[in-house]
Amino acid sequence: MTENNKLPLVLEPDVLESLLASEDSASLKERLIIIDLCNPQLYRQVHVPGAINVQPHLLVAGTQPARGKLPALSQLESLFSDLGFTGEEHFIVYDDEGGGWAGRFIWTLDVIGHRKYSYLNGGIHAWLKEGHPRESRANERTSTACSLTIDDSVIASSDFILETLDNPEFTIWDARSPEEYSGEKVMAQKAGHIPGAINFEWTRAMDPQKNYRIKEDVVSELDALGIRRDKEIITHCQAHHRSGFTYLVAKALGFKHVRAYDGSWSEWGNLPHTPVA
Repeated sequence: MTENNKLPLVLEPDVLESLLASEDSASLKERLIIIDLCNPQLYRQVHVPGAINVQPHLLVAGTQPARGKLPALSQLESLFSDLGFTGEEHFIVYDDEGGGWAGRFIWTLDVIGHRKYSYLNGGIHAWLKEGHPRESRANERTSTACSLTIDDSVIASSDFILETLDNPEFTIWDARSPEEYSGEKVMAQKAGHIPGAINFEWTRAMDPQKNYRIKEDVVSELDALGIRRDKEIITHCQAHHRSGFTYLVAKALGFKHVRAYDGSWSEWGNLPHTPVA
């Protein structure tokens, strides 16, 4: 994997299998970090060869009411130190649920300014159902001293959203269910949605007939709703887990610029001064 042979953002399982089986495999593995965000029990049974299991709770602050907010810098530094991060590696990320936590991890990489990553399209579902190599032994890397900085350009705060509500250059992609969006299902002190936000539930962007790969024609569905590639996108859900996937999808589709609102509805719906539609 040279500078002239970068891996794509969306990586097909057969391409990864070929990489792992290449003659340069030993050297390649030093430059790849494969991240498994699956249930630990599943990881212990089977995973992509070389993958390291990361528990999703390490990606969030975990404090109420907005438990999905970005964790403290020290928590991120501890995580990436344990992963042996130097800044030179290429991450390949997958999960067992269609891409929510994998997308959240990729957003986290953007947050720390690291742009070398790929999403294993379809995650562990596609990998196992299509007969790719597997292993069950746990993997780890030698830890490193890690000092990180935060790139605010991929984060949307509640104040940032309030400032851009009337800006036509911005579109808010609400990845929650239609019931949450309409206010029928109440998940905070206030129910409903951010004014002007467009609802496209995260699962609509994945194709169960193709082992939960990103749906090929999803861009036409989004465009019809008004979620267009020439707009700056802010995506959210309840705790920036489901919107991890929509963040990833928007990047894969080449949207102008994508941010995630990590506070999401668990923050917006509990703040006293935020408008609700």
